[in-house]
Amino acid sequence: MPAPSLADYDFALPPELIAQHPAPERSASRLLDARDDALADRVFADLPQLLRSGDLLVFNDTRVIKARLYGAKPSGGAIELLVERVLPDGDVVAHMRASRKPAAGSVLRMEGGFDAELRGRWPDAHGALFRLRFSGDAYALMERHGHVPLPPYIRHADDASDARRYQTVFARVPGSVAAPTAALHFDAPLLDALDARGVQRASVTLHVGAGTFQPVKGDIATHTMHSERYEVPAATLRAIARARAAGGRVIAVGTTTVRSLESAALHARLDETAEAVRGETSIFITPGHRFQWIDLLLTNFHLPRSTLLMLVAAFSGLPRVQAAYRHAIDARYRFFSYGDAMLLQRADA
Repeated sequence: MPAPSLADYDFALPPELIAQHPAPERSASRLLDARDDALADRVFADLPQLLRSGDLLVFNDTRVIKARLYGAKPSGGAIELLVERVLPDGDVVAHMRASRKPAAGSVLRMEGGFDAELRGRWPDAHGALFRLRFSGDAYALMERHGHVPLPPYIRHADDASDARRYQTVFARVPGSVAAPTAALHFDAPLLDALDARGVQRASVTLHVGAGTFQPVKGDIATHTMHSERYEVPAATLRAIARARAAGGRVIAVGTTTVRSLESAALHARLDETAEAVRGETSIFITPGHRFQWIDLLLTNFHLPRSTLLMLVAAFSGLPRVQAAYRHAIDARYRFFSYGDAMLLQRADA
């Protein structure tokens, strides 16, 4: 069988199906049950009916930071920063948009009245990003003066509603520039219903970078993934071990959770002596990947030619995912970050 080509992950999407705003209520989003070939249209609040006591949901508890900042160069020219991460010493690493990039040593005057000293390129990103020092605590300044880093396909400026809805209800650890969108559908009543059903919960942390929106432009085999910070706590590894030993299923909520767990699986022992795994991951999951611990995947609908779509195809099989996407377009599902979700089963389950 020939290897999938980039064209296998392309599809035509009517622009009006790109969700510009979330559903009025989180769990009122639609849910496509695509666990088998008999696709079923549901609402996300139906999820407890599809799971059983002893199953384990694993969430990404990262918190989206207000990473988009505006300011001016010493010359007066406009500049835009998208902070990718805050380093341990307090410096930030950011993408920069400007008519002409300022020289190292320049002091940028940012909206809100604080300064950002440009310290040079950040070599870990092959020079594509910049390292800056803010005149104050980076997290506090972003929270006060930054903007929610909505994806490029959402066309409205961020507002107070986005600050609330482009964030999961269990967001805990600040560091992402994009939300783990499959988890946006969970609200308190749904979590209570899952608890009543006997479904267990655990968490990982993966700080999503701006590279998540970048399509694959060349050959799949030579594509280089961006690096992201992640941690899988010991308690989560032990919860997975207990669930699997008792016959429960492990459900990854979102592709970021998949990337965290599959990265940890390269290093971790999965038993009651398991220790936390943390570090950087640039794992690129494509068809042929052998999944270690995950049985089901909850995920939103992803961009054409994206690494996330390739991950989903690797998990459930390219033909099933292609069929699910065709059905979702015909049935007028809403796509991407503020859109609807689907539930998939691992292809070899």
